[in-house]
Amino acid sequence: MRNEYDFSKARRGPVVRNKGKTRITIYLDDDIIAAYREKGEKLGRGYQTLINEALRETLKRPTKPVDARTLRRILKEELKAVGDSP
Repeated sequence: MRNEYDFSKARRGPVVRNKGKTRITIYLDDDIIAAYREKGEKLGRGYQTLINEALRETLKRPTKPVDARTLRRILKEELKAVGDSP
């Protein structure tokens, strides 16, 4: 080992960057994490990979716009559930 090292051109951060991945902070319910960890152990895969795949599958599903009739029904059900509707 050297007595001194030159860090004048050094940069903060990981030594090797992950391509195609971004580190974020996200809050997920404890039961969701536990279920994916258990599933990951059974399959021999990482739970984060399984969550990523589930999110990717959700993006593949076609989404249709909500029409006014459906929106009214949903709002009525939600208001009734919280007790604000007659």
